[in-house]
Amino acid sequence: MSEGWTEAFLEMMAVERASARNTLTAYGKDLVDAAAFLKARGQDLAGATTEDIEAYFAAMGAAGLSPATAARRRAAVRQFYRFVLGEGWRTDDPSRRVEAPKQGRPLPKVLSRNEVERLLAAASAKDGAQGLRLACLIEITYASGLRVSELLSLPLTALARDPAFLMVKGKGGKERLAPLNAAARTAVKAWLEVRKQFIPKGDAANPWLFPSRGKGGRLTARRFSQLLEEAAAAAGIDPARVSPHVLRHAFATHLLEGGADLRVVQTLLGHADIATTQIYTHVAGERLAEVVRSKHPLARKP
Repeated sequence: MSEGWTEAFLEMMAVERASARNTLTAYGKDLVDAAAFLKARGQDLAGATTEDIEAYFAAMGAAGLSPATAARRRAAVRQFYRFVLGEGWRTDDPSRRVEAPKQGRPLPKVLSRNEVERLLAAASAKDGAQGLRLACLIEITYASGLRVSELLSLPLTALARDPAFLMVKGKGGKERLAPLNAAARTAVKAWLEVRKQFIPKGDAANPWLFPSRGKGGRLTARRFSQLLEEAAAAAGIDPARVSPHVLRHAFATHLLEGGADLRVVQTLLGHADIATTQIYTHVAGERLAEVVRSKHPLARKP
């Protein structure tokens, strides 16, 4: 019975909420994990009690899961039971009264403007086409704030005519405009001159802006991350501080530091909720305060 409920829940998430494939996969695994725990207690998702769910939530903490993973698993279970209750398959929600531990939201890692410039210089210093590709990847991400999935799924046609903006399909299939500055457009032109070197044999019609000889026919997020780490090391930056998502964070933070409106940044990032964007105000505020402490002539060291 509970297996059918799980399938119905995931179908609802896909159809009614337009959840991304990665979200559906994660929630599916989370519910399988919850079901396995309940089975060991002689129970299942359909018949679980409040005590069962409380024990499951407590077990996640004891298992040493990261706060983010534990929070996502709790969210999956709570949303599942809200759905089940709404369908009338149960008359109660066993997860409703179980309180989850509060966790502070970590501030995103951010590179300074100088570090971004050093990263670009290190990328451009790589030999030939490899350097042009990495420089293009960094320039587009930093200029537009694209998610890595959005960047690597860009078709060649999106940039073939040197546009000032990209039409990007983000989470939930929502479209938005993403800007391209002069530096990014110049990097794209240089990349397109050598792009053919990365097209797999027999795949002349490869549609991706960043093709690859790998199985998927396009550059993977993992490979992009590896290339960024190599460039970071060459630039004298801790590779652990650099990733495609960190470039997106830098895009947002540097815009706010420059006086951009929070609503504009929300739109550019494709955030459905402005609360998600507001975390960058804390990052920008801390960086501005540090500038005052270190650069103001009347600043006093403690």
